[in-house]
Amino acid sequence: MNLFSILSPQELLLAMAVAFAAGWIKGIVGFAMPMVFVSGLNSFLPPDLTLAGLILPTLVTNGLQALRGGASAAYSAILRFRVFLVVGGLLLVLSAQLVALVPNSVFLILIGAFVSVFVLFQLLGARLTLSRPSQGIEAVIGGIAGFVGGMSGIWGPPTVAYLTALNTPKKEQIRIQGVIYGLGAVLLLIAHQMSGIVRAETIPFSATLVLPALAGMWVGIKLQDHFDQASFRKVTLFVLLVAGLNLLRRGLMG
Repeated sequence: MNLFSILSPQELLLAMAVAFAAGWIKGIVGFAMPMVFVSGLNSFLPPDLTLAGLILPTLVTNGLQALRGGASAAYSAILRFRVFLVVGGLLLVLSAQLVALVPNSVFLILIGAFVSVFVLFQLLGARLTLSRPSQGIEAVIGGIAGFVGGMSGIWGPPTVAYLTALNTPKKEQIRIQGVIYGLGAVLLLIAHQMSGIVRAETIPFSATLVLPALAGMWVGIKLQDHFDQASFRKVTLFVLLVAGLNLLRRGLMG
């Protein structure tokens, strides 16, 4: 498949730069790769190609992130957050089939507002915390993340908001995010093979973006290793606020 039949050489170079930036930010805070991909690629590529482009880089980088602490630690994370994963996975597959039918602006506005308010409360000193995981809350947030993720490819903000409210330690939070997003990326790949977003014309483009995303992630991880828990929390909240405001912007602009 000739990539230049669906995009120009200049667009491919720009897309690779976006992939590097997305990987770099993900390496630092463990999330936000789809947000950066969508924000960057949407500025010069159509929505279907944007969504297809992020799928393989997201799948590969999250797999590596999930296994950074070993397979047993990843398995423990799956067991601990099984309600989130099951509910979110079901709604992700269902909502992916609605991409061409239902505008997702309302969902983007709702999740963007939720995330932005959550972060502002945290930054103002009002620590919104959960003393222990609640299966009910976990199911609701997992469902929201899955539904929005299936339609837009972005499921990180509600996930990170939940993990932050639980005051999850840095290394564990990074690993759990990798597990959740990695399994979500597998489902997203399958769901969008069914929806027609992932097809013979688009999968080579997505594959081309894997290496620059991995390179950016490697650089980001080197920076993240120098952060203590307090610094990591601040950086995470800052990126989360940018993510929330960006979702609001996308929703309001239609």
